[in-house]
Amino acid sequence: MQNIKRVITLLVFFYPISIFAQTTYLPEGSKEYHIIDRLEIKQGQNTELNFSTQKPYSRRSVVEEAQYIDSVNKQPESKTNLTSLDEYNLHSILMDNSEWVTGPKESFLSKKSIWNTFYVTKPNLLEVNTKDFFLALNPVLDLQVGGESGNSQSLYYNKRGVTLRGRIANKIGFSTTITDNQERGPSFFENRVGEFRAVPGVGFYKPFKSHGFDYFDGRGYFTFNVTKYIDVQFGYDKNFLGNGYRSLFLSDFGDSYLFLKLNTKIWKFDYENLFMELMPQYTKTGDNLLDRKYAAMHHLSMNIGKSLNVGLFEGVIFGRKNRFDFEYLNPVIFLRHVEGTLGSPDNAVAGIDFKANAAHHFQFYGQLLLDEFHANEILKNNGYWANKYGYQLGAKYVDAFSIKNLDLQLENNRVRPFTYSHNDSIANYTHYNQPLAHPLGAGFQEWVGILKYQPAPKWYVDARAIYYKQGLDSAGINFGSNPFELYTTRTNNFGYFIGTGHEVKCLNASLTLSYELRENLFIEGNALFRKYTALPNSSSFNIGIRWNAARREYNY
Repeated sequence: MQNIKRVITLLVFFYPISIFAQTTYLPEGSKEYHIIDRLEIKQGQNTELNFSTQKPYSRRSVVEEAQYIDSVNKQPESKTNLTSLDEYNLHSILMDNSEWVTGPKESFLSKKSIWNTFYVTKPNLLEVNTKDFFLALNPVLDLQVGGESGNSQSLYYNKRGVTLRGRIANKIGFSTTITDNQERGPSFFENRVGEFRAVPGVGFYKPFKSHGFDYFDGRGYFTFNVTKYIDVQFGYDKNFLGNGYRSLFLSDFGDSYLFLKLNTKIWKFDYENLFMELMPQYTKTGDNLLDRKYAAMHHLSMNIGKSLNVGLFEGVIFGRKNRFDFEYLNPVIFLRHVEGTLGSPDNAVAGIDFKANAAHHFQFYGQLLLDEFHANEILKNNGYWANKYGYQLGAKYVDAFSIKNLDLQLENNRVRPFTYSHNDSIANYTHYNQPLAHPLGAGFQEWVGILKYQPAPKWYVDARAIYYKQGLDSAGINFGSNPFELYTTRTNNFGYFIGTGHEVKCLNASLTLSYELRENLFIEGNALFRKYTALPNSSSFNIGIRWNAARREYNY
């Protein structure tokens, strides 16, 4: 990673940063994501802010968007039609990101602080906001307890930590979150940890008591601007590319990683360069230094007209241990050309995505990922192994059936066998024993249905149903579902379709009811049912309290 650090040094040296305001980013799972998504659809058009495909969201952009939507809604000719709950949620966004709010802030203050120091404002345990320095410090807590049918042991999830963010002299932004976690999830969660040798969403872990896992999660980054239009972020965290529940390009399902990100936002363009240090598949034995591999990804997003956004994506995983190729530091799109000049040793992928808002109630979106593609074999429909691609199609419907604050989403994901895999174990599309994109890997068809309902301020209902079919390896034969397996180990060139191999089917359905006691402090209950071909059915429930933390999901 020394090369990425040198790039940052050059950027700081050649570009003055004293006159441009930096920003921090919303953490994974923040309630603002759905609120902004919903309001963008109701607004019915993409603004020049144009940031919703690339996540995490910039706090500065979120506040700009919220204030813009609020101002448009107040105009007589507005068709946004915000509900009273929308206005309540807009106020919550501004309050949680107050360092970027330009209007009055009196309503953000607590009625009564603690010792005139803590909770002076409603969202933050400790907030310092003076000339040249802003700091927000908060506890992170998620305590859940529950049970599972057929399991005599109780389920639990204990997360405890701290998160802080800030900025210095309007030049440097910083953020860090540190948590200590112990978890005993449903039986299928334990099976997945054993299969992948990694806790979903985290990575490294230690056994904890009986069938539990103990792990530490630390994330952090700093940000600055090199020009008025270019943000730089360097740190250890996750990223997500897409408009759906899943992403076929890059998801936040797996472990965090070290990265350098350049985001250029000007006119109707939003261009992101992402350089990453990843870890190949491994089995940890003692305190040994793990190997590294690297990746570069580009995403160019463009607004076309008032309601259509189209994006171009490309990525490459470097298939050489512990060495970064300087050629891939080129920020200009078309990495495939660079990969070709090096002799095509690496795993290159490309894709397109889109989203279109319609009638102030609907959004249609999708992704097409190409790993390898042979058109003549596709026309023959013979299941040629090297036709490695996937697609996503989805739709969102807000204020569904004229019911205020009832939002629906339906999504279909389909990925061909052998997609994301490669001919060496370093260059596959994975990190820290987990897929970089969809958690199922490849060789599957998936349907996702989501219902979100906010019947009143502070009350939230979230129902989800996920159904998929997948063809797994069988009798030691590689049928292309596992991206960690070399595609050279296949036994045939033809006959690979969705479900080929050991076909399994899964239904994963959950219902969560939450109440927000105070800003970002939730009490909630969750029920989950999972029916899977290869395992006994699992019915589980949990209740708990969650404070400044994303809800733990078992969505696979």
